[in-house]
Amino acid sequence: MLDILKNWFTRYFSDPQAVLLTAILIIGFAIVLNFGGMLAPVLAAVVIAYLLEGVVRKLEQRSVARIYAVVIVFIVFNAFVLFVIFGLVPPLSEQVTALVKELPTHLQVAQQQLLQLPQKYSFISEKQVADVTGVINTEIASMGQNILALSLASLTSLITLMVYLILVPMLIFFFLKDKAMIVNWFTGLLPHDRSLASEVWDEMDQQLGNYVRGKFWEILIVGVVSFIAFAILGLKYSILLATLVGISVLVPYIGATIVTIPVALVAYFQWGWGTDFAVLVIVYLVIQALDGNVLVPILFSEVVNLHPIAIIVSVLLFGGLWGFWGVFFAIPLATLVNAVFTAWPRFNSEETVSE
Repeated sequence: MLDILKNWFTRYFSDPQAVLLTAILIIGFAIVLNFGGMLAPVLAAVVIAYLLEGVVRKLEQRSVARIYAVVIVFIVFNAFVLFVIFGLVPPLSEQVTALVKELPTHLQVAQQQLLQLPQKYSFISEKQVADVTGVINTEIASMGQNILALSLASLTSLITLMVYLILVPMLIFFFLKDKAMIVNWFTGLLPHDRSLASEVWDEMDQQLGNYVRGKFWEILIVGVVSFIAFAILGLKYSILLATLVGISVLVPYIGATIVTIPVALVAYFQWGWGTDFAVLVIVYLVIQALDGNVLVPILFSEVVNLHPIAIIVSVLLFGGLWGFWGVFFAIPLATLVNAVFTAWPRFNSEETVSE
């Protein structure tokens, strides 16, 4: 057993570069895992700065000095944030409030329809319906308590949001403005001989930047197109549902499947079974098909393709570790793991001994 472990260690960790890369990965994951909550504004600023860096580079390629490029991009970004806060959040919150108020009524309608199922379908027993209706009654009873708890917790969330609105833009500006200095300081802490870590980072730098910027545009395009389609069809809560559809693209395969349920339920309670419901479902499926088969290949043409199983496992693993950010970066992190495995030096124990 000891010989097997020794041969395995010799094969994968004989190169000092491999040891250095392992140490960097362990320290990085440990910092995020243990201090992610405290460093959340910094991590959020890093993500957004990464998103904006591509635009800054394009302005620099057009002979715009970096400081002016940073200022222009920073102003446009803050204008977009203000539009979201004052233009999107108020109607979104109104639709959430309206949905919460109408939800008990919808649940009661669903309960009445369930009670009629045993008369129409003999394979459904009254006991099964009674169990389902019992769950619905429990949910209705606890809904008021959940809303009260949410309103009490919203005060803390509001204070946290105010802190983010002050700290994050400030951090973004300095990350963009002093990027070279920050990168030089960080690389100065590492040994000069770090070719393996540099190789992995060069690949991840391009992959991560492409992914973050592509995912931003995918969320925006899918959300806007869904809102226009829902509004034209007259679907209730169009802003709320379109926002959910846009956010659902963060989780490939799983997100689109989950968000289909509220879209279909709202359409059913509004129109019932009929032409309007069928048209809505068809339009929604067309949007999802165009996203997966047209938009994604265009936006992520330079991102390494991963097997669906690898994507789902990554979403479950990193989402469980880091919540929203883990889900958001599940694919880049899976790509990082793949890049590390690909670049990792491997030696035969016999070759190492002969040397």
